[in-house]
Amino acid sequence: MSFITGVGLTAFGRHEGSSTLDLMSQAAELALADAGLKRADIDGFLCGYSTTMPHIMLATVFAEHFGITPSYAHAIQVGGATGMAMAMLAHHLVEAGLVRHVLVVGGENRLTGQSRDASIQALAQVGHPVYEVPLGPTIPAYYGLVASRYMHEYGVTEEDLAEFAVLMRDHAATHPGAQFHDRITVADVMASKPVALPLKLLDCCPVSDGGAALVVSREATSEVHVRVLGCAQAHTHQHVTAAPALSELGAEIALARARAATGVEISDVRYAAVYDSFTITLAMLLEDLELARRGEAAARARSGHFGRDGAVPLNTHGGLLSYGHCGVGGAMAHLAEAHLQMTGRGGDRQVRDASLALLHGDGGVLSSHVSMFWERVR
Repeated sequence: MSFITGVGLTAFGRHEGSSTLDLMSQAAELALADAGLKRADIDGFLCGYSTTMPHIMLATVFAEHFGITPSYAHAIQVGGATGMAMAMLAHHLVEAGLVRHVLVVGGENRLTGQSRDASIQALAQVGHPVYEVPLGPTIPAYYGLVASRYMHEYGVTEEDLAEFAVLMRDHAATHPGAQFHDRITVADVMASKPVALPLKLLDCCPVSDGGAALVVSREATSEVHVRVLGCAQAHTHQHVTAAPALSELGAEIALARARAATGVEISDVRYAAVYDSFTITLAMLLEDLELARRGEAAARARSGHFGRDGAVPLNTHGGLLSYGHCGVGGAMAHLAEAHLQMTGRGGDRQVRDASLALLHGDGGVLSSHVSMFWERVR
């Protein structure tokens, strides 16, 4: 058993003059304060990678910078699934009795700390170094290929995918920390600049500066807290040219393993935090996670099912598509928002019931997956 005892989240967008360590520190300070803990209480530390500070020992670099001396420190790299994977590892470390309080941090100055070309080049390296990268594909290009196949198999349209961009912008509109606040329509998405067809600019998450953090503890440190019920991973492939069929990707496997570990039924889920690097990512993952039937996630989004007042509110901070994406910290913002919703601190974004949450992270091109279930305990 473990508890999420505190979360910290910076605003996302442009943070001129802030380094990776600065943004990680800001988020870490917020998480410690939220948990009611001091630096000296932290005996475990996990961090992700940073494309603007690719140090081979980032965990101990940050620990030194932040003034902590953990008995366990590790840096993790599984792409966009890193935040969830770190939360999972922290849960297991606490559950095993190795540590009492694990600080988990991700963040970087991806928007102001590197050029557009450098960012594109760094991210494109998820491709196969021999058979893919030399041909010049980018991350949007990989997902564009996946989107084309998905649309062909399930009869989904570009307008259907656009529904998710609209939904995420609606959710971000009232969050002061979101990178984008102006509401958009399906027509706006369709009219936006082509990036990697069928994906257009508003189908893609932005590049951001920002940081996020959480504390995973052996016991609760406040009256209202969130318990980790269970979690699981799955990794079916790394490169898109080696991917299995769309209906056999790792999200389904990770979910099945997490359900087996917890006994949770999908019908019990009241809140969802799902990785959304592109509209196609969100559409496919929602269906893989059994929150919608094949080809029907967009229709559910259109009907309000995933809205704040819907049956299963989704990414109420705006997700990667509108809150922003600063690398590892981008997906961790989903965790922070889920915690706020589950503890009744969502403000004007607060949903009716977030007592049981499903959280899912995706890394690479639907390559690495982590599913988690959280439960509110009073």
